[in-house]
Amino acid sequence: MLIATTILGGCAVGPDFRPPAAPATTHYLAKTPAGTTGRTGVAKGATQHFDEGGSIPADWWTLFHSAPLDALVRQALANNHDLKAAQAALTVAHETTLAGRGSYFPAVSAGVSASREQDPPGALAPVPSSNAYLYNLFTPQVNVSYVPDVFGLNRRTVESLAAQEDATRYQLIAARITLSANVVNTAVQVASLQAQLDATQDLLRLNRQMLEIVQRQFDKGYASRLDLAAQQSQLAQVNATLPPLRLQLAQQQHALAVLTGQFPGDADAAHFTLDGFTLPAELPLSLPSQLVAQRPDVLQAQANLHAASAAIGVAEAARLPQIELSATAGSTALAINQVFHAGTGFWNIGAAITAPLFQGGALRHQERAARAAYVEAAEQYRSTVLVAFQNVADTLVALQQDADGLKSAATAADAAKVTLDLSQRQWKDGYADYLAVLNAEQAYQQARMTLVQAQAARLADTAALFQALGGGWWHAETHTPPPSDGNTHDQ
Repeated sequence: MLIATTILGGCAVGPDFRPPAAPATTHYLAKTPAGTTGRTGVAKGATQHFDEGGSIPADWWTLFHSAPLDALVRQALANNHDLKAAQAALTVAHETTLAGRGSYFPAVSAGVSASREQDPPGALAPVPSSNAYLYNLFTPQVNVSYVPDVFGLNRRTVESLAAQEDATRYQLIAARITLSANVVNTAVQVASLQAQLDATQDLLRLNRQMLEIVQRQFDKGYASRLDLAAQQSQLAQVNATLPPLRLQLAQQQHALAVLTGQFPGDADAAHFTLDGFTLPAELPLSLPSQLVAQRPDVLQAQANLHAASAAIGVAEAARLPQIELSATAGSTALAINQVFHAGTGFWNIGAAITAPLFQGGALRHQERAARAAYVEAAEQYRSTVLVAFQNVADTLVALQQDADGLKSAATAADAAKVTLDLSQRQWKDGYADYLAVLNAEQAYQQARMTLVQAQAARLADTAALFQALGGGWWHAETHTPPPSDGNTHDQ
């Protein structure tokens, strides 16, 4: 019987999991560009080139060459509480997998019982050889039980637990990448909002100067009341744009504080400028076949698929017979000092087999549910892969379109500045209507805002590409442990 059990222990019901093949597609877009266009002489207007198949550094944010940003990302990775929670979740999953592996081994327990007993004089039950009806009884014993994994119930269960641990590990990796990307994007937004505030304040000073000029001209009769009211209205409108910008800036600074594990009131307000970021000129672009092997969300979906596959084996094994081997050895004596003396020992060994005969169809439907769950996980995996390719495709288009947008914004800002300067000179010399000056001011304000937003967009697009490609976590010197293997059979 032992030999037969050993032979049968080598098999496991249910499908053996094999990772899905990489997608057959070889491109993200119908025509992937070699890079983006640029414009010289404009901040953040550099041309960016795509290095197809290039390596993605784990600390990709350092490519922006901003020491304050590097320090902030390190602080976030060390102190962010959501990330710490994800790390704790991985520890839970790892320990749960190790606990599941305990089913591979026999269960051994030991105990000692002591009792004071009294039997009636006419009792039929056996009494001590001394014929005493009042006596002490001491019984130490060891129990051993073992359930051979004949059909792989335990192995498939541990395989599922290990796959769930892998899913939790990739979830942690994704959280790290998302956290670092959020810090970068929030820092860029802080710089953008600060630049917009500076531009608005410059325009505000310009409007105050213009109001002083119009006021003097009005006092001398060279300007109408309408001109004065129009300039006062223009100044008020520009001034009204400051509170929303200050609010947004404060919100982004608070967000950075929380990302780094600090209370907003305790953290120093983060200060960044767009000039403090370098736009990377060379951007890695992973091959489509590499993307599914490095995106943590895709790997997490694959691990969930693995867990669902193992769950089918668990459901199948639950419908098959189970064998339990047991043994007990011990000693019983009337006095503690007689324990383990000759003639006090006892032992037994046995085996039992149980098989479900009727469960009201529960086991059959549980197996069907497990198979349906596998189909669900497979479709979720395919959807995750498609979304991953969509992220990369969207980012590639955004990189090109925002580069073109920056060129247009820079041209518009230059033209608006020239128009404003000429309008002011012509108005002072009496060759232009004051309405033309107001229109030029509005155009210049909008052009400066658009240019700042375009510069920030190029930085944000670059960060989005690194995130979409998987963040280079596999190149980190220290990262989460490699995936565990809960299988004891060939996959």
